[in-house]
Amino acid sequence: MARAMLDYTKTVLNKVSFDVTLFCKEVQKAVQRLLPHELEDLKQFILSLVQQNPELNQSLIYLKS
Repeated sequence: MARAMLDYTKTVLNKVSFDVTLFCKEVQKAVQRLLPHELEDLKQFILSLVQQNPELNQSLIYLKS
């Protein structure tokens, strides 16, 4: 079940990556929803998106522990 939530989150983030504000809101929701070990996977996923869309870099602040 938890893996499904991570996959769903990745799908949503892909779809909203055109809008930085919306992307950041979805990252915030994901941080509250996902398990700690899943957050590392999410961080790697977001880093790959940031390489394609550098403006998304500001969303990484929500993943800092």
